Amino acid sequence: MHGFQLTFFTQQNREHGGARLAEWIVGEAKRIGIRGATVFTATEGFGHDGRFHSADFFDLSDQPLQVVMAVSKGEAETLFARLKAEKVRVFYTLAPIEFGMLGEE
Repeated sequence: MHGFQLTFFTQQNREHGGARLAEWIVGEAKRIGIRGATVFTATEGFGHDGRFHSADFFDLSDQPLQVVMAVSKGEAETLFARLKAEKVRVFYTLAPIEFGMLGEE
């Protein structure tokens, strides 16, 4: 199947709707029927504003996170519409990919 790898970049301390933003995005992806999503943590990085973000031994609140999923064009459009309706401000990348399942069930 052809679709897209959709990646959102955020931090541990960003929230929306009473939950961490990464968790909220994963929940919305599941709610609209996207087959899966993975949250990756990073040690450090910097954002569009040039501000440095990092995980600290005593404080993980500024730790960079990525939410990654493989989606169809329609799924991406539906999720983007939901994010827009909720006024979520988050950086993303959208790259064309081929995806599928191998092996027996």
